[in-house]
Amino acid sequence: MNRIQNKLQEDKKLVSIYFTAGYPNIDDTVTIIKNLENSGVDMIEIGLPFSDPLADGPTIQDSSTAALKNGMTTEVLFEQLKDIRKSVNIPLIIMGYFNPMFQYGIEAFCKKCNEIGIDGLIIPDLPVDVYHEEYQATFEAYGLINVFLITPQTSAERIAFIDSVSNGFIYMVSSASTTGAKTGFGDEQAAYFERIAKMKLKNPQIIGFGISNNATFTEATKYAKGAIIGSAFVKHVTKHGVHTIDHFIKSVVSG
Repeated sequence: MNRIQNKLQEDKKLVSIYFTAGYPNIDDTVTIIKNLENSGVDMIEIGLPFSDPLADGPTIQDSSTAALKNGMTTEVLFEQLKDIRKSVNIPLIIMGYFNPMFQYGIEAFCKKCNEIGIDGLIIPDLPVDVYHEEYQATFEAYGLINVFLITPQTSAERIAFIDSVSNGFIYMVSSASTTGAKTGFGDEQAAYFERIAKMKLKNPQIIGFGISNNATFTEATKYAKGAIIGSAFVKHVTKHGVHTIDHFIKSVVSG
């Protein structure tokens, strides 16, 4: 069983952290991953920087721009991660846009992920129907879970199709906006969370976008299996460096 699937079976609310590979410094990637695991996080999303990250807010856009200037590429990331499974056991997911993966070669990319020990991919600009028709067999041949995003605007019919194609979790975007930390969720978002919960999907949901502190983490996990923190973590690392990660994680999970 894939590490993501194993983790989802644990009787706890999960915290997943997103960070941009190669940021703040090109060689911080592995240090951040190890520090996050030591801090007790359940999963890590490793952001592969891209020059036109449409779904991302300014914090992650800026970190992607800086990482690219630092020299981060797909090849560099794979080289940095080649020995990661000698020291890290939790699920690792690469989150990135389709173009760099396509340029690398989809099968070659999946094969490399499998060799390194990557468990899944999140590709915001790869439509579920295109994935299902053209790439699902390749992903599954290399043991990779592909995670799809849903938003408050996603139709019930499309959510049901995403659920049928998925075999890990569904990334439930908290709002229709780009990524970014928020202070709390409104009634509209709570109604959306409840609506999805009532659909009784076979795949658990993890909520992302706008999770920044203990209050938003606690509220999101009332409705879902876990929560993803991205922009708030990137801001913390920008301000305080990569060696204060434990304090940030405790403040979110425990308050």
